[in-house]
Amino acid sequence: MAVGLRAYGSLTNLSMAESKPTVPKVGDGATLLSWTDRFPATVVWVSPSGKTIHLQEDNAVRKDNYGMSEVQQYEFSPNPEAPIQVARLTKKGWKVLKGKQVLIGHRSRYYDYSF
Repeated sequence: MAVGLRAYGSLTNLSMAESKPTVPKVGDGATLLSWTDRFPATVVWVSPSGKTIHLQEDNAVRKDNYGMSEVQQYEFSPNPEAPIQVARLTKKGWKVLKGKQVLIGHRSRYYDYSF
């Protein structure tokens, strides 16, 4: 597990990355897992084989008043102007070509203020 934490930076992102891959469909929410941050996205295209998808990051507006806190609440909306990111299904789940892990079926945004 220590190797995984080095790859994902937080236990939350590691546990999300280790979840069973979901079969995506257009319009599904997704979360791009970075080191400790998370970014919401939407599935905008699925290949006929179901092994390649296109994603666009969503807009995320913070709705709480907690400041630099672990507790963060966001409102999400589509961003059709965002660049397309390609993800492929691997033996270890969905991965964006830039190396980020992708969780399908759930939108999440988190900003780690400790970095």
